[in-house]
Amino acid sequence: MSVSVKARPRVGLFVTCLVDLFRPTVGFAAISLLEKAGCEVSVPESQTCCGQPTFNSGDFRDSRDIAANVIAAFEEFDYVVAPSGSCAGMIREHYPELFEDDPAMAHRAQHLAKRTYELTSFLVDVMGLEKTGAAFDGTVTYHDSCSGLRELEVKTQPRKLLNKVDGLKITELPGAEICCGFGGTFCVKYPEISDKMVTQKAEEIVATGADHLLAGDLGCLLNMGGKLKRLGAPTKVRHVAEVLAGMTDGPAIGEGEN
Repeated sequence: MSVSVKARPRVGLFVTCLVDLFRPTVGFAAISLLEKAGCEVSVPESQTCCGQPTFNSGDFRDSRDIAANVIAAFEEFDYVVAPSGSCAGMIREHYPELFEDDPAMAHRAQHLAKRTYELTSFLVDVMGLEKTGAAFDGTVTYHDSCSGLRELEVKTQPRKLLNKVDGLKITELPGAEICCGFGGTFCVKYPEISDKMVTQKAEEIVATGADHLLAGDLGCLLNMGGKLKRLGAPTKVRHVAEVLAGMTDGPAIGEGEN
C-alpha cells in the first residue's frame, strides 16, 4: 500500500510495560515496521500500564485512573498501536466498560477504542502491508496469544507477513490457539495449573522441530521461553515484530549477551 506524505497517519505507539522493562527491541521493531508502512510514529512519554493487572484483579477504581491517563496521552493520534494483543484488547474492549457511568469519559474511551489495534493487525488490515522486506534463515512455529485471538481476531495477519519473509518456513503448532498458562495474574493465582499448561505447550513446541517460537505478546513469550529454558530445549524465542523487522542479531528472549 502506498501512502503519500500528506496522508501519513499519526500513530501513537503503546509500548507496554513488559516491552519497556524486559525487551525494548520489540518497541524499536514496532516503530521500524510502522514507519516502513508509511506512518508517522510517536511514543508518548506520559503513557503508563494499560491497567490490565488492576482490572483483572477487580480494582476498577485504580483501573479507571490508569485508563484516564492513557486516554489523555493517546487521544490526539489517528491510531494507537501496541505490539501486544492483550494491551490492545484492554484498551479496545474494556476501557469503554470502565466508564459506563460517566458519559463524557465513555465517549472518549469509545473513540480511542475504535482506533486501537494490535501491531500485525494494523499493518495488514489498516495499512495494507503485504511484505516487510525482512529475511530470516530458519523454521518458526507460532503461538496465538489468547487476548489477540479472542478479543481482536488476530490470527491470519502475522502469518500473512511471515509467509513473505525470505528464507523463513512456518511449521504450525498443534494447539496453537490453546492458552500457554500465563494469563497475567492467572499464573500467580493458580501456579500449579499454569505450570501444567505451559509444560504441555513447551513439549508441543519442541515436537515441531522449529528453530524459533514466535508470538505477538511478550508475556506469553516470557512464560513459554522460561519453561523451554528450564527443560533444556534448544528452541529460541522471539517476538514476531523482531523477525518481521529483521532485528534478530541480538540474543533471543532468555539468552544472555554474548
